[in-house]
This record gives sequence, C-alpha cells and structure tokens, in this order.
Amino acid sequence: MIFEKMQTWLFKRDEKYWLKSANPWNVWTRYSALPLMVLAASAQQWIGGWSLSLVGLVLLWMIFHPLFFSQPKSTRNWASKGVLGERVYQNRDKIPIPQNHRSILLYLLKGSVGFGFLLAIWATVNHLIWITILSIALTFLSQSWLLDRMVWLYEDMKDINDEYASWDY
Repeated sequence: MIFEKMQTWLFKRDEKYWLKSANPWNVWTRYSALPLMVLAASAQQWIGGWSLSLVGLVLLWMIFHPLFFSQPKSTRNWASKGVLGERVYQNRDKIPIPQNHRSILLYLLKGSVGFGFLLAIWATVNHLIWITILSIALTFLSQSWLLDRMVWLYEDMKDINDEYASWDY
C-alpha cells in the first residue's frame, strides 16, 4: 500500500491522469517498455556506453507515455477496465473491495512482473537470449493476468459503487 501511495504522489495520479491511462492505446503501448529496454540494453554491444542514453529514453517513455494519450471515447473495453480496476484497487483503503479480490495472487503477479522485467534486463546484459525471451514472456503473461484480475475487480465494484459506475461509458 505504501508503494502504491508513493506512485500516486510521484506520478500525480489525479483524475486527468487516470482518464488518459484508461485509453486502450496507453495500455497496449505499456507493453512496449520491456522490449524497448531489452533493445536499449542490447545496444551496448554496438554503441558502448551510449546505450545508457537509450535506456534513459526508455525510462522516460515508461514514466511519461500516459501524457501522450487522450481520454478514451469509451471505457467499455478490456484494457480500459483493467486500468479502472487498478484505480479501484489503489482506493481499497477508502472503499473496501470484496474478500475474493484480496488475494495473495495479486502480490504474486505483481512480483512476477517485476522479477520478469529485471531478469530480462539481466539476461540481456549477460547475452542469455533464451532467458531474455522467457523472462519477457513471463512478464507479459503475468501483466496480462494481473490486468484481467483488475477487470474482474472493476466489473464487481462498479455494480456496488456509483462513482465507479460513472467511469463506465
């Protein structure tokens, strides 16, 4: 919970931010961060230390890419509902979520996403192509499963909370 509050403060997750984040294009381009990071780290073989500037650009992309998107025309799609579910989940200290959504699985999936991301970078730097590929797959599968759980959370919560229901348009 502390980490999530720090993220909210650091990235200024206000209403406008969440609306932009709910744009499906924002969600799908989020998946580009890891392959871009792997390419940037791989570039060290060809351009040496200059690859750090590419890594920096990818980090900037990861942080600021929601700013490039507008509010979605509709939130009635899987990607938007996943982001709305993340929002509901981060608000669980104010509006409790059902017991079936308070699972250790969410923490395991978040950990798996982070582990896969770091493992992919480590494997890339050490030129271990198969570990890189498998860790990218682990990250994508874990992130997709986590988003699917967030869609499920949002679908359950919008039926019992008027504010959450208003996000469905």
